[in-house]
Amino acid sequence: MIGRIAGTIILSQPPQLMIDCNGVGYEIEAPLSVFYDLPPVGKPVVLFTHLTVRDDAHLLFGFSSIAQRAMFRELIKVTGVGAKMAIAILSGLSAEEFSVCIADHDVATLTRLPGIGKKTAERLIVEMQDRVAKLPTESGVPASVGADSAGGSKQGQAVAALEALGFKNAEARKMVKSASGDTVEEVIRDALKAVSA
Repeated sequence: MIGRIAGTIILSQPPQLMIDCNGVGYEIEAPLSVFYDLPPVGKPVVLFTHLTVRDDAHLLFGFSSIAQRAMFRELIKVTGVGAKMAIAILSGLSAEEFSVCIADHDVATLTRLPGIGKKTAERLIVEMQDRVAKLPTESGVPASVGADSAGGSKQGQAVAALEALGFKNAEARKMVKSASGDTVEEVIRDALKAVSA
C-alpha cells in the first residue's frame, strides 16, 4: 500500500494531479479541497494517499491530512458509496464539517452535495454515526468534538466533557450552543443548568 507521497508537482488539473517522486510520475485523484492548499507546479508537496486496486486499474487518491484520508476510507465502506462519491463529499465538506452533519442528522446539507440524494444521505448518517466519533481530525482531537472545537476551543472541550458525562453528541452540541461562559467550566455549568431547569 502506498500511504504517503513526497515529490514535486508536475501537473495540476482538478481532480487529477501528477507528482514526480524520484523520476516516477504518480497520477493522483484528490478532493477539490486539496487543490486549494497545493503549492504551484514545480514545487514540492507531501500527500497522504490511499491505493485502490481493481481488475482494470490501480487508482491512487491523495489527501492533505491523515484525518481526510481516514474519512475517505470510512466513506468507501458505506453501502452504495464508491471512491468517486467519497471524493465528491470531501470536495464539498471538510472531514470535520461532514462529522458535524452526521452528528446533527443534517440531511439537507448532505443532499446539496453532487450525487447525494435523500436516501443516500440517510444511509450515510445511519452507517457513519458510530464511525465518525473515532476518526482523527485535522487538530488531532476526536471527530466527536466537532468542527466548532477549533483544535480544542472551550465549546469543543465542553461538548467532549458532556459526552463523557453520558450525553449523546448531538444533544451535547445543542446544550453548548445555547450555553455561555468565559471558561470551559462555566460553559458546562450553564449547559447543565439549562437541562435541569
